[in-house]
Amino acid sequence: MTTVDESTNVVAEKRSQGQSRRSKATGARESMLRRGQRTLLPPLLLGIFLVGIWYFISYGILDEQRRFLLRPPHEVWLVGFADWGNFTEILAGLWSSTQVALIGLAAAILIGLSLATLMSQSELIERAVFPYAVTLQAIPILAIVPLIGFWFGFGVSARVIVCVIIALFPIIVNTLFGLLAAPRGLHDLFTLQRASRLTRLRKLMFPAALPAIFAGLRISAGLSVIGAIVGDFFFGRGDPGIGQLLQRYANRLLGEQLIAAIIMSSLLGVIVFQLFGWLQTWAIGAWHEERDAEF
Repeated sequence: MTTVDESTNVVAEKRSQGQSRRSKATGARESMLRRGQRTLLPPLLLGIFLVGIWYFISYGILDEQRRFLLRPPHEVWLVGFADWGNFTEILAGLWSSTQVALIGLAAAILIGLSLATLMSQSELIERAVFPYAVTLQAIPILAIVPLIGFWFGFGVSARVIVCVIIALFPIIVNTLFGLLAAPRGLHDLFTLQRASRLTRLRKLMFPAALPAIFAGLRISAGLSVIGAIVGDFFFGRGDPGIGQLLQRYANRLLGEQLIAAIIMSSLLGVIVFQLFGWLQTWAIGAWHEERDAEF
């Protein structure tokens, strides 16, 4: 009799465990569904509202003679995206600008991290370099475009330099802020352990600076795309970038292709920005959340 009762209890426990696992899986799916709804539904509704305003402006405000100023969405889709010839041209220009943006961003990251590291190690270097970094950020890019063209030509190199100039400052500022933000108590601990300058930088300052570094990288990633497009406007040699296509479409009053190119340019900036957001989550996401929870 006891054996039968024990068998019954084991079966009941297995059933309860199975029901618990199924309920947890169902709860997880429902939680993911609710999270997806909260993430996707608001921008989707806002997008539908903006498309409605777009249609209203195209047909309700602009007459037939002025409708070229803002073509309705379905015409943009048919001419700019559904027409494979036009869409291929836009993709080719986008790829050219993407290459320039990535090269410029990589150079800006290398220069910015190096300068910020040197500035964090010497107050004299910080005082010497920081005013010029601010000046470089404050100079209108249009004012130095002729000089860049004279010195480096009007090809890809000049476009990359424009990207570096635009994307450099946020990396320097955010990295320097993060490196100098390590707690003083931890610095004292490293001093008691007689840690070298390199050990202090590698094990204390850089880990503490990672959130600020990635914040600067995300800002500079979007700016590098802007720099590539700006460079396309002024330096037209080599493969035509998306900026050159924008200029061509505007000059020829090709409204559908122009809006399609603008949409693809914006999409490129969003993708590059989001890429560094994913890298930040992969590199420090869990650690940073645990740290915030502890304090």
